[in-house]
Amino acid sequence: MELFNILAGCKIGTATIPAAITNIFHTLFLLVKWGVPILLVIWGSWDLGKAVMAQKDDEIKNAQKLFIKKLIVAVCVFLVPTFLQIVLGVVNGSGDAGNSNACWSVIVNGK
Repeated sequence: MELFNILAGCKIGTATIPAAITNIFHTLFLLVKWGVPILLVIWGSWDLGKAVMAQKDDEIKNAQKLFIKKLIVAVCVFLVPTFLQIVLGVVNGSGDAGNSNACWSVIVNGK
């Protein structure tokens, strides 16, 4: 089971991040990566289904607006790893930070 692998620690400058911490972040990354889209589909279908069953135009429009808001929030949450990668790239380019891309690779890929 890839989710529970003990990951190698990574080193940034003189500090070493323990494998247990990178394992926690890897698990959180996978939960966001897979959980956000799945929950969006489930909750969006549920809300739209309830509105359609009620057969009221106002409720359907409100459910559509709510679904669009949830979609925007889900996209923002889903893009957090991308923003983290950009920040780590900038930190890595500063010289003294060490190899933060190696830590990002450990967190994302589990290797």
